[in-house]
Amino acid sequence: MTIRHRSALACAVLLAALAATAPAVAQQARQQAAATGFNPLEMRAQLTPQRHATLSAEIGARIKRVAFKDGQSFRAGETLVEFDCALQAAQLDKAQAQRAGAENTLDGQRKLSKLNATGMVEVRNAEAEVQKARADVTYLKTMMSKCRIAAPYDGRIVEHKASDQQFVQPGQALMEIIDDSVLELEFIVPSHWLAWFKPGYGFVARIDDTRRDYPVRLLRTAARVDPVSQSVKAVAVIDGRFPELVAGMSGQILLTPPAQN
Repeated sequence: MTIRHRSALACAVLLAALAATAPAVAQQARQQAAATGFNPLEMRAQLTPQRHATLSAEIGARIKRVAFKDGQSFRAGETLVEFDCALQAAQLDKAQAQRAGAENTLDGQRKLSKLNATGMVEVRNAEAEVQKARADVTYLKTMMSKCRIAAPYDGRIVEHKASDQQFVQPGQALMEIIDDSVLELEFIVPSHWLAWFKPGYGFVARIDDTRRDYPVRLLRTAARVDPVSQSVKAVAVIDGRFPELVAGMSGQILLTPPAQN
């Protein structure tokens, strides 16, 4: 069987499946196919969040509080996880006291230097001690800033990987979060569609879980074509806000190439 025959057979099978699930769309596709020579395609697609992240601990500490439960929504800047940082706070107090002592020593050495009662070596050593003490304070303040994990954007909790009162190590995963305010659709299209399938192109997605059609707008296509399948990855966005849609749902992209001159 030639490549042309296999392609025609595949398109016929896809057209039959499309006709069974969406008669009106399939009828329109047949009309356009007859006029343009193109065959309609039905492509699988999955809803994905535009932003997602796994948040990890940056310090070793005991979790004092997890503010939100799985599935709950949060706003940017709200505290997601709070650690017990009593030890770090005590170390900071100690470092600040040492800094104050070093600054007093430096002040005394400078006064003595003016009276020719001490040498420049002592003054420089005192200056170095002040710089060291200030660096210790800066370091511990930075550590204290890691005692609270704030939400980087509006979103929802997907899954917790640690719980209250658990001691965690630096780099340990704490939770997965997503920004589901905008849901994207990922799917594959033939590479020769790139001539007309441009960002902003509007079409329809049918989601299996809701059994409804939704307006979709193309965001971008991949930078590279798969030379074996002669296809390219495309990413579209649901054009509007539909509360019933959840990341992970899947469905079909109902799309027919436009008439070619």
